[in-house]
Amino acid sequence: MTAEIRYVRPGDEALFERVAPEVFDHALERDQLARYLAAPGHYLFVAIVDGQIVGQIAAVVHCHPDGRPTELYIDEVGVTPACQRQGIARRLLDAMLAHGKELGCREAWVGTEPDNVAARALYRSGSGPAEPFVMYVLRL
Repeated sequence: MTAEIRYVRPGDEALFERVAPEVFDHALERDQLARYLAAPGHYLFVAIVDGQIVGQIAAVVHCHPDGRPTELYIDEVGVTPACQRQGIARRLLDAMLAHGKELGCREAWVGTEPDNVAARALYRSGSGPAEPFVMYVLRL
């Protein structure tokens, strides 16, 4: 199976008519998708097989006001279970990292749950050792 990796732009919303299970954490909302694609600094690549989205990676460019390098925050990577372990996540990650570099980002960062073995292996392959990290979710 060969997946097409595609950068999604505003106007590409029709691509999302067919999305395989578990590619995204939640059901897509058309208005939210359109807002995401139109927002400056938000980037989305998808993997497509036979007209169906089977994987995705979303990221945001994070600029700092204090002179630190611009970085690419990889928010989410998802591949439908039927297509996992076929290199799709690697291809999506490579496409997003190349895009970040084109945008002038000097580094990228991503987090995952400690028990997500597959994600940790994917990220470790292009990185040094994992950084210690504590995350808090602040309700608004």
